[in-house]
Amino acid sequence: MNFEDEKDYIMRIIKEAARILFSLLFGRQYVSVEQELRDKYQVSGKNLDDLFGMIDAGDINEAENILLTGIDYGNRDDVAAAALFYQYAGEKEEDFLARHNYSREEVLDGMKCLAEKAGYGDILNTSLD
Repeated sequence: MNFEDEKDYIMRIIKEAARILFSLLFGRQYVSVEQELRDKYQVSGKNLDDLFGMIDAGDINEAENILLTGIDYGNRDDVAAAALFYQYAGEKEEDFLARHNYSREEVLDGMKCLAEKAGYGDILNTSLD
């Protein structure tokens, strides 16, 4: 597997993880998780678009810290917002992520950690294997 194939594979896993989490959280099947859904979410006292703006500005680690500081893993909207956060970060180019000390592997780890803390770790890991 070459580098391009590997990063495409990781991106597919991130998107599939978001789709599975949304399906589990909201009890209906999602074919894909559309970015338009992000407008309704707020987590850790921040609008999701504000966190996306931080990602766009390269403040990915700081945005993730804010996200994780106040997340309620028992609140499906918080978990959904965090899944959208990781999906959005994972869609950034690899060189952008590297310039800002982040990687797609960290995005995938964050998504897996989110699923585990929200009680969906076993289901998500089984679905992605």
